[in-house]
Order: sequence, then structure tokens, then C-alpha cells
Amino acid sequence: MLNVYEQVDANKRRSSLIIIIFALFIATVSYFIGRALGYGPGFIGLALIISGITTFIGYWNSDLIILAVSRARPAEKDKDRLFYSVAENISLAAGIPVPKLYVIEDSAPNAFAAGRDVEHASVAVTTGLLDKLDRTELEGVIAHEISHVKNYDMRLMSVVVVLIGMVTLLSDWLLHSTFGIRREKNQISGILFIVGLVLALLSPLIGKLIQLALSRRRELLADAGAVFITRQPAGLTSALIKISRDTEPLEAANKATAPLYIVNPLKGNEGRVDWFANLFRTHPPIEQRIKLLQEMM
Repeated sequence: MLNVYEQVDANKRRSSLIIIIFALFIATVSYFIGRALGYGPGFIGLALIISGITTFIGYWNSDLIILAVSRARPAEKDKDRLFYSVAENISLAAGIPVPKLYVIEDSAPNAFAAGRDVEHASVAVTTGLLDKLDRTELEGVIAHEISHVKNYDMRLMSVVVVLIGMVTLLSDWLLHSTFGIRREKNQISGILFIVGLVLALLSPLIGKLIQLALSRRRELLADAGAVFITRQPAGLTSALIKISRDTEPLEAANKATAPLYIVNPLKGNEGRVDWFANLFRTHPPIEQRIKLLQEMM
């Protein structure tokens, strides 16, 4: 049985392993696609720069974009007193500034964190979450989101987006390059081109699967981090059960913002447990999260 400290360390190791695998995968794909296109390392660098610039623009304003899409309003101290009180206490316990607080007018219980660092972070909750959870459960949820902020998960996932953007850009260039591809007429060059073509077709999907796997690991890390902050897992465990059992879909959520929420807000295949469905999950199964939390008790 793992305690909270061991669980955090285990999740960090697994996340680091996924990042290393992701980086090696990107390097391999870039090499073969670059060779297939007939260009050297400079071409790969150009792709990284272009992808990085576009992603940086979105990353710098990510919280504003996400909050606007989610139709979130700034929280008010008088109107949302419990939310403010819990967020201030949890932030103090975590040792970070209080994030900007927002409320989404929706009766489906859920929450998410956004922003590029602890100084520019936001936490949003739905009115359904504030209405349906007690204070202890709300503390568990807010601690989970504060843990995302403290662990710089938003920054990490932005780096992953840059990597995916680079390989997708390379793939698109190869698949749309019907002219100007310099290929020597020998067997090795032909094999490299075929390998590059296959990777161009499969790499965006593989990259997305790795991104989802990393996202699931970060959710488990945030769960463990929430226990580290609150010193008790019962509140988050009860909150996850309540949120997951609520059958109402969150109208403000979409496929792009769904991975941000503490529980998948798009109700659909949550009950499926086959391996293929698990590959495309944005979140770990609730049963797995609850089991790990109960092992910390």
C-alpha cells in the first residue's frame, strides 16, 4: 500500500517516463520524415519554430480563451463566499498565491484549472459543484486543481502540444509534397521514404494517444497532490463519486476543454472498460482513482 508521498513520487516517475518516450518518438519521426523530404536538420528546426510560435500565442492567452469558451464569470466574494474561503485556505496550505476564481453557471458539478504558471492561474467551478458538494468535498476538488497549478501541469501540457504540433506539421508537409522531394534512386532512400510516409500517416494519432496517456497520469498526480495538501483523501474520494454519478452533461464543455476538468464533462462512454476505449480516455477511470485514494487512507 502506497502512502501519499510514495504515490506522488510514483506518478512523477511514470509521467517523466512518458515524456522521455514522447521525446524519443518525436525525434524518430522527425528524422525519418526529414529524410523522406530530402532535407537536413535545419528543416526540422524550422518546423519546430513555426509550431512553437503558434502554440506560444495560444499558451500565453490560454486561460482567457478557455474561460471565454466556458462562459465563466469572475467569482464574487459576497455571492461565492464558500468558494473564496476554500480557495484561499487551500492556496495558503499549498504555498502559492490564490488563483483568479471563476464560476460557470451550470448545474452539472465540475471544475478545472487554467493558466501558464502559479502567478497567472485561474480555477473555475460550476454552480452545480458549489451546490452539490459539502465543504470537505469542495476542499478536495479545489486542492486537486491547485495541485495542477502548483505542478505546472498547464506548462507541461503546452510543451506536449508544441511537440505534437511539430510532428503534425512535418506530417502534413510530407503528405502534401507531391513535387520537389529530392530522393536518390537507391534502396536505402526508398526505404527511408516509405518509413517516413508511414510515420506521417500514423504519428499524429500516436502523438495524441501519448498526450492522453500523459494527461491521465497528471490527473492521478493531482489526486495525490490534493491529499498531500488537505492531509485526508476522504473529501476528494466522495467528491469524485458524486461528480461521476451525476448524469447531466456540462453544456459549456467541448472536446477541446474536456481534458481540463476534474472529471470528464462529456457523458458517453465512461462505463466502457475495454482496452481500446481506455486508450482514448481523457481521464483515468473513476474506479482506479478512488482505489488509489482509498489506499492512502
